[in-house]
Amino acid sequence: MTETLTVYIDYKSPYAYLAMEPTRALARGFNLDITWCPYSLQIQDYLGEVDTRNSHQWRRVKYSYMDARRMANERGLIVLGPQKLFDSTVSHVGMLYAEDDGTEVQDRYHNIVFERFFKRDLNIEDPEAIAKVLLEAGATVNNFQDILESEGRARLDSVLKDAEDRLGIFGVPTYVIGNEIFWGGDRIPQVRRYLEQRA
Repeated sequence: MTETLTVYIDYKSPYAYLAMEPTRALARGFNLDITWCPYSLQIQDYLGEVDTRNSHQWRRVKYSYMDARRMANERGLIVLGPQKLFDSTVSHVGMLYAEDDGTEVQDRYHNIVFERFFKRDLNIEDPEAIAKVLLEAGATVNNFQDILESEGRARLDSVLKDAEDRLGIFGVPTYVIGNEIFWGGDRIPQVRRYLEQRA
């Protein structure tokens, strides 16, 4: 029986974006199924609102994007800092509905959303834009905007509540396998060692 690696991501996190391909490679190497789950970061809770950030918070923000851009450049990816604090809700509901159509559809959805968001070519708060991405990725969901305002948000809220209340998730990317939780793309080597030791 194939084991499952659960990975929590947020489309507005450059570190989640940069962890996607290494995570997929890890899963292939250990014959793991990946369950991708949304986790909506509340950036203002730890880095302040844009208009009220102190100098320490701005230094952290600037360093984070400088660091992410360096890593992205090494892999030929583009990471432009968002020009405001985005709410990931709409794109995360889209993630859940892309999952309903299978791994390939959801993978295409991830790739499109991450790449375009960090090129500033996609507004992840725009239901119409996300509906178009779902269609482009091959999802069969109809009336996405209607779903978003009804069961879509409730479905996302359930995932987020489980992440926080049952697992204690607080950041992205976070890896859950068995009873072990690893936070951060730089923890992929630790996940690999954990899997090797168990084997």
